[in-house]
Amino acid sequence: MSVVVIEFITLDGVVTDPDGSQATPLGGWAFRHGPEAVAGDKFRLGRTMDDGVLLLGRATWQLFSRIWPGRDDPFAARMNAVPKLVVSRSLAPGDMSAWRNSQLLDGDPADAVKRERRDVVVAGSLSVVRQLMAADLVDEYRLLTFPTVLGAGRRLFPADGPHADLECLGSERAGAAVLTRHRRVGR
Repeated sequence: MSVVVIEFITLDGVVTDPDGSQATPLGGWAFRHGPEAVAGDKFRLGRTMDDGVLLLGRATWQLFSRIWPGRDDPFAARMNAVPKLVVSRSLAPGDMSAWRNSQLLDGDPADAVKRERRDVVVAGSLSVVRQLMAADLVDEYRLLTFPTVLGAGRRLFPADGPHADLECLGSERAGAAVLTRHRRVGR
């Protein structure tokens, strides 16, 4: 089992509002670079989506539950089929019917990840990612970096965050962005 964090990110490390759905002043920065940078399986998840589980925070799940069920391309089929664990204190189990294969997570996400036998993919969901970072559970980061500097916004790696040594597994251009894969050293 491994934990893979996937994020749209700017050159200065900001992950806030890449699609503009949060209506922040600089939101929508990832989508300004055209659909080729964001469409399909840009994070190269492949079989991980077939055999793993998706872990999402409430806001990301709510956004995705409005987007993915209505799509029918091959990547959307994987997104709709993958089991989804949702971290939320405000959603109810009945809300999970908005997107099939979704289940409200009961308890701490770090504890749930420790019990999980499948690979776990965390998309967006910065508060969940930070909890997993603090518990030293993130094995790999797949970052789609856009040529944008925002100067403000929530960053993936906060100044007071935990130390981590990473090794680069690869990089490739994806439209205007660059996909990089980094794994914790020794994992």
